Amino acid sequence: MIYEIAQQAKKAIENDCDAYEIYIDESKSIQLDSLKEELNFAKEEIECGVGIRVIKDNKVGFAFTSNMDRIAETARQSIENTKLNKVDENYAFAEVEKVPKIDKVYDKKFNDLSLDESIEFLKTTIDTALETGCEVTGAGFSASEGRSLLLNSNGVSIEDEGTGFGIGLSVTIQEEGKIATAYNSESSRFFDLEGEKLANEVCDLAKSSLDTKPIETDDYSVMLDYFAAIGLLQTFLGAFNGENVMRGRSILKDKMNTEIASPELTLTDNSLLEKGMYTSKCDGEGSVSQKTDLIKDGVLSSFLYDIYTANKVGEKTTSNGLRGSYLTTPMIAPTNLEFKFSEMKDLEEIDKGVLTTSVLGAHTANPISGDFSVEASNAFKIENGELTDPINKAMISGNIFEIMRKVEGISSEIKQYGSFIIPKLLVHDLRVVGQN
Repeated sequence: MIYEIAQQAKKAIENDCDAYEIYIDESKSIQLDSLKEELNFAKEEIECGVGIRVIKDNKVGFAFTSNMDRIAETARQSIENTKLNKVDENYAFAEVEKVPKIDKVYDKKFNDLSLDESIEFLKTTIDTALETGCEVTGAGFSASEGRSLLLNSNGVSIEDEGTGFGIGLSVTIQEEGKIATAYNSESSRFFDLEGEKLANEVCDLAKSSLDTKPIETDDYSVMLDYFAAIGLLQTFLGAFNGENVMRGRSILKDKMNTEIASPELTLTDNSLLEKGMYTSKCDGEGSVSQKTDLIKDGVLSSFLYDIYTANKVGEKTTSNGLRGSYLTTPMIAPTNLEFKFSEMKDLEEIDKGVLTTSVLGAHTANPISGDFSVEASNAFKIENGELTDPINKAMISGNIFEIMRKVEGISSEIKQYGSFIIPKLLVHDLRVVGQN
């Protein structure tokens, strides 16, 4: 069906523009959400749409539709929309390249997954949490299958497909007037999620966070669990966006080939990664997928580019022109970000430190300077290599670009949350301000 749609769109525009790009997105999904332990939202959805970009007289135009009876009209609208934009010779579409092989991104189980089975999976996860004595404040499950086709006037024609599954759970627990909360989630290309294990881990975290103690204000070695690390790394990552660099909004602008991070760290954007949540044959504009070292042994090696931004600065695209659906044009974004350390530290090596499971307020960090001040959540003292007392409210402050110069990896499971594929991280000499 999607090839028929593409040919219909092509026929409608190929003689009236200088170049065209047709992107067709077809998806099926199941979405479940609970309020407390009761299911309050369930949806099965099938969606199909087409987005058409054209270049005419060095002006770009875009239009989209989910009505397959309006393909020709949408094509004409994309051409008409070029009149709204300025002349810009940097717009171009992907050229034909050898399409890479990708592995383990599709689970046939999706085809047999029913709404009832999905509900039962979520219910089992919730029941497991309730059995431990925790109160469930919210939970959710999702499953999706996506297929896309990108075709352009340069001869590019790439079809892609993949599946994704996710489970999330938040709980609270009260004992003797004390209250604690916890949250965690898991995602995978395959329906191999372990809901009961997730529930037990979330409830254990909540229970261990109950009897909090104050912590003295001082400089500590801070161990960042996955969510805490991601919260702070979002600010760090923005500096690699080629558009931010071009517009002078990145502190890394003039630091190519200089050391910006720990020499133990290599950071790779890898859209070819087996089972990666953002693995694909090509990006959202048809540039074939690749691996790009952003940091190599601590040294800044590359920024992230789409075709347009790369053309503006005289670089090549890094295949990071991504789009969420047919509704949008490509935007620079990471795929699977692998944080790899040449050496890993053990918890036992930390004499005086703090473990924080997540942080609140990371969105307030300064995206240009990297300064941050966040509240530690589900945090614990580390004394002589062991986790001890849970901590009352505490603020952690520092600068993300400074701490990345001495960040270390902790021996732990490597997990993917969003784009980030990371172990737990260890940073030194962070200011922790205790609060009673």
